[in-house]
Amino acid sequence: MTEILIGDFVLALLIFLRIFSMMVAAPVLGHGAFPPIAKIFLCFVIAYMTFLTIDKANVLINLNLISIFVNAAKEIVTGLVMGYTLNFVFYGIAYAGSLIGYDMGLMFAEVLNPMQETQNNVVGEVIFYAAIMVFFLINGHHHFITAVVASFNVVPVAKWTVNEPLLQLVIKYSFAVFTIALKIASPILVSFFLVHIAEGIIARVIPNIQVFFVAQPVKIGLGFLLLSLLVPIYIFAIKNFLQRYEDQLTQIIKAMSV
Repeated sequence: MTEILIGDFVLALLIFLRIFSMMVAAPVLGHGAFPPIAKIFLCFVIAYMTFLTIDKANVLINLNLISIFVNAAKEIVTGLVMGYTLNFVFYGIAYAGSLIGYDMGLMFAEVLNPMQETQNNVVGEVIFYAAIMVFFLINGHHHFITAVVASFNVVPVAKWTVNEPLLQLVIKYSFAVFTIALKIASPILVSFFLVHIAEGIIARVIPNIQVFFVAQPVKIGLGFLLLSLLVPIYIFAIKNFLQRYEDQLTQIIKAMSV
């Protein structure tokens, strides 16, 4: 009877470690503004409900200290991989805003991004927080919790999940940072490319004109005008990027089970 209780406690602890490490690595759920006590309590509740629903017959755990520590490390790595991959989408969105702000000449107007603990321009911050709002509006946090709970049926507790297919997927999704950034920033970048060509032509035709002082206010005004016109398209694109991540998370969980 004692061994059964200890085995159940160790199993619940391993489930808690996977869920907690996933939440810590996630870009929104793992933010410091979420109180640690509330975060631990939420993970404990989810872990307890998961413990009551998973099939314990397929879980074999040795109750020695070395085995417990090794299995705990496996669960932490599994949760970190699942949580951290979501950051790639937000990194790409923040990088797109950085490119847009740089072209508009707003790189000196930098503010702190508390979510990523980095400096970014104001345009990048606006787009980044718009992505967070879309994330909550499409119930991305619900899907995230549902996915980590469902992962216990695909990837059993105490299974080593780092393999070649998983590493290939993580590398593939990391490349998507630049793809997402270019897709979001491309309308503004192309528009400003034409502005830069116009600056060069004006500088050659009228050598005495101060092109920088003339073009800079135009670039800022044109940039804000284009951003206001592209808001619906940006919201639609960010929504698609975040929804596509749901399929990517499913592929990552399947790769862990190989």
